[in-house]
Amino acid sequence: MFKTKTLVVGLLISLLVLVVAACATATPTPQPTPTPLKVVETKVVEQTKVVEKVVTATPAPLPTATPAPKAGSILINGAGATFPYPLYSRWFYEYAFVDTTVRFNYQSIGSGGGIAQITAKTVDFGASDAILTDEQYAKAPGIQMIPIVAGAIVPIYNIRGEDGRVITDTIRFPRTALVDIYLGKIKKWNDPVLVQANPNFRLPNKDIVVVARADGSGTTFAYTDYLSQVSAEWKEKVGMGTSVKWPTALGGRGNEGVAGTVTQNDGAIGYVEFAYAKQNRIPFGAVQNKAGEYVLPTVEAVQSAMADFGTNMGEKLALSIADAPGKNSWPIASYTYLLIYMDQTDCVKGKKVIEFIKWGLSDEGSKFARELDYIPLPPAVRQAVLDKLNKVTCQGKPL
Repeated sequence: MFKTKTLVVGLLISLLVLVVAACATATPTPQPTPTPLKVVETKVVEQTKVVEKVVTATPAPLPTATPAPKAGSILINGAGATFPYPLYSRWFYEYAFVDTTVRFNYQSIGSGGGIAQITAKTVDFGASDAILTDEQYAKAPGIQMIPIVAGAIVPIYNIRGEDGRVITDTIRFPRTALVDIYLGKIKKWNDPVLVQANPNFRLPNKDIVVVARADGSGTTFAYTDYLSQVSAEWKEKVGMGTSVKWPTALGGRGNEGVAGTVTQNDGAIGYVEFAYAKQNRIPFGAVQNKAGEYVLPTVEAVQSAMADFGTNMGEKLALSIADAPGKNSWPIASYTYLLIYMDQTDCVKGKKVIEFIKWGLSDEGSKFARELDYIPLPPAVRQAVLDKLNKVTCQGKPL
């Protein structure tokens, strides 16, 4: 009996030793280690909204060394001209460093759309290259045109020569050539009028594909203003305006639409603002001006056109500078304007808009205009604009 108990106890002790040893050497199942949460501070910079898809119509590269400040709490909405969009886009970016409380939402939809939206008071400012008509003034009591800068409109083209290579030479357009092309009278690139003006290279026997703006456009206004000055027939049959009934043309929306249609059609010709053509390396022509000289759209040529018409812009602060008479003047030039109400309804936004415009007209803002091939206002015009801005009120009281 004693032996049996001893045996059982021994077995129990041995079993206990084995269990303890196993526990001592067993490796515990690894538990997943919680991954630390990585906190990332995201800085959101709201970019200018563009209604039309821009192909390559971007302003000059923006500085990247210094990050843009956070978007401000005051949203200012604008809409209108595509002509000054590269400049406005640059200004909105740069101004974020000047006043961090504001941000801009600009719809580059054409002057016609800008006039319509500021008339309906759905935006804080409009933008137009076209001078308002009496009817448009009547629909928007208290509206004021504010000239901002001037610039050139240029004829662009896409032509392959007889050898199949794209012609990059500067084509000369005699004084009535653009009118006759858009009237459908000159149909071929080797028309005698064009051949005689361009003896240094061979223009191909190829149909001219005419391209024009399909949307309401201040660029069209300036272009048709010029065509009306050159040709009594054009003035009578087609006239001038933000939108006209073209005798013959394919349509494109915005500068990007016109440029895209031109570049996609061999033999095409169109018109865009100079900064767009230059930035996108689209060939553009020299035009014979009223004095009979072939000129290019240089800064000096646009300044000459501005000087030809003087600085007295009247109470409306609006003036056509198309078909200037000077020997050195570019003939297809235009001021571009912001549209505001002289009596603002939102005092905070109104004050911010006026401060922004004054900054744009300052030496600091003008620097960016020059970089993008726009022409700042002559001193006398700028002072007249500043005097007008100082008279803006809000709800009848000084702003």
